[in-house]
Amino acid sequence: MTTSRFFKILGPAAVLLFAGWIARPMLQGVPIQRDIAQAQSNAPVEATAPVEATAPVEATAPTRNVVAAREVAWQVVKSFPHDPNAFLQGLVWHDGGFYESTGLEGRSTLRRVEFPSGKVLRKRDLPPDVFGEGLALWGDKLIQLTWQSHVGYVWNRRNFQLLRRWNYPTEGWGLTNDDKNLILSDGSDTLFFLDPQTFARVRELKVTMNGRALPYLNELEWIDGEIWANVWQTDRIVRIDPRSGAVRSFLNLSGVLPTSLRNGQEDVLNGIAYDEKTRRIFVGGKLWPRIFQIELKEAA
Repeated sequence: MTTSRFFKILGPAAVLLFAGWIARPMLQGVPIQRDIAQAQSNAPVEATAPVEATAPVEATAPTRNVVAAREVAWQVVKSFPHDPNAFLQGLVWHDGGFYESTGLEGRSTLRRVEFPSGKVLRKRDLPPDVFGEGLALWGDKLIQLTWQSHVGYVWNRRNFQLLRRWNYPTEGWGLTNDDKNLILSDGSDTLFFLDPQTFARVRELKVTMNGRALPYLNELEWIDGEIWANVWQTDRIVRIDPRSGAVRSFLNLSGVLPTSLRNGQEDVLNGIAYDEKTRRIFVGGKLWPRIFQIELKEAA
């Protein structure tokens, strides 16, 4: 088992416990916490001095006019029961209830969950050697990722019949769609736009926050023309401009799961769903006993 795989499964408690003597997972040579802290800092990125180049190559201009991502206030409207044994990885709202993808090897599933009771109405187990990840709805099909198996599943939404498998070269973390393409995250600072029929890569989007690359993008949701993303190992959800990749604003959901509902087994915040008809936003977490409906306290 790799170090990154160990921490992803066990979550922040393992990170704190072993931080002193296990090398931290790295991305582009920068440790996790420093990378995230720098990306989420309100200080704009330092401009790189133009490189003196011989003609006809022009020097790269410094980064200018970086707009700091603003924090948006929020409040809990209601909370609803949820299976505390579900390692929630993907959350989709459709037709009055949730579809969910859950993770962990030997425990990964596809589920239809009744709302508001939280009762599991239908469940399909994944092969025991795969780790379920992000989930998206496309027409009458559910498209589900796996973490490191490089295989995705296409299911019939109504009866969970397997329609096909497909492969991708990256890890699979989060998945959503913008009504034109699927959008996949792989734990880096890059989002991949895929053709929903062929799964061919259409384009890539580098995500930045305050002018710096923002890695560890996890579960995704398309909400009113923005890409919302959980940032792994944090309590933040960022709101990404799908054209520029810049984070416009963010929510700090620290405390959304109150102490009274914690028993020490919970893992990180993960899972975003949007009811477009009523404009309700739902958030959840891995091994959390509740799903929370939240609303923003100021205009987006």
